[in-house]
Amino acid sequence: MSSPDSASADADRSLRGLLLLLATIAGISVANIYFNQPLLDDFRKSFPSGAAWIGAVPASTQLGYAAGMLLLAPLGDRIDRRRLILMQIAGLCVALLVAALAPNIGVLIGASLAIGILATIAQQAVPFGAELAPPEARGQAVGTVMSGLLLGILLARTASGFIGEYFGWRAVFGASIVVLLVLAAVIVAKLPRSTPTSTLSYGKLLGSMWHLAVELRGLREASATGAALFGAFSLFWPVLTLLLADAPFHLGPQVAGLFGIVGAAGALAAPYAGRSADRRGPRMVITMAIGLLALSFVIFAASGSSLVGLAIGVILLDVGVQSAQISNQSRIYALRPDARSRVNTVYMVCYFIGGAAGSAVGVSAWHAFGWTGVCVAGLAFSALAAWVHASSKRPASAETA
Repeated sequence: MSSPDSASADADRSLRGLLLLLATIAGISVANIYFNQPLLDDFRKSFPSGAAWIGAVPASTQLGYAAGMLLLAPLGDRIDRRRLILMQIAGLCVALLVAALAPNIGVLIGASLAIGILATIAQQAVPFGAELAPPEARGQAVGTVMSGLLLGILLARTASGFIGEYFGWRAVFGASIVVLLVLAAVIVAKLPRSTPTSTLSYGKLLGSMWHLAVELRGLREASATGAALFGAFSLFWPVLTLLLADAPFHLGPQVAGLFGIVGAAGALAAPYAGRSADRRGPRMVITMAIGLLALSFVIFAASGSSLVGLAIGVILLDVGVQSAQISNQSRIYALRPDARSRVNTVYMVCYFIGGAAGSAVGVSAWHAFGWTGVCVAGLAFSALAAWVHASSKRPASAETA
């Protein structure tokens, strides 16, 4: 007969294993919305007549992700998340196949929109992790799953750049299909079913998100801060590819993708950010994160011709964004445990609308004002986040005020 301590240790190991699987699901799925960023110069060469629309490829993917969050993610409160994940993987494979075979920029933009919608698989994994963990370890659990998500975001650029350099950009989407099919097999074998927490119809489920946003002040503030910070993050990465392709660097997508490995420091910091949010509360961590983002764009502004300076800025950028994201999500999941998917949806829709705005602003600023304009835009997004965060200061118990 096993002792209570042995049973507890087995339960801890089981939970860690499930969290690592959820982190893998989050990382592999979300990677699909970032594969296109190191490939923008390749798209421009493949579709020279549509060069003016290249910036719409990453922007449409981000907007698609926001739409998928709104239309699909709330279903995690209504039906089994495991089933949702498998259905979305099937649809995502179809969208990736269309992207791989795209004959023109218009089809690629449309496929990118569909990829964004269906890649919201990650947003079933994160609240699932919060559901599995005990309340006192929720921040750390969210941090573990989110570390996988951020690794997916960052290493997607590395993998995409490498495959694009040697096999062409179409092979990037084909390789993702293979990985997703393997992941689906693992999910069928290992991932348990989730327990729905709502019996609302689909229409009422969607409508209830408006009421949650009105009711929960903490959710509104986290959403606005997160959107501004992710806008800053998203304006940088597509433009980095364009910066490195021009003088004085003249570097291809593989080098742009390698910056994802540098940024992986943010993913490694995720569990520590989660523990800090559990112990000290999220506001302190978010304040630090905003400062790191602002500092990163100051460094970028001084490093337009320095790979070392760009690498230092990338580390600060990614640590800052990841720390803020963990703290914000740990905070919002505590607001309404019975509506975690819907609360997460409100937050993430705002988050990715900010990302889409950042992608569009970044490419536009690059064409109009060059690298300095991009850095000024990043500082403006950081300042907006700081203003929202500072103006919302109040006692922690007043989340619903």
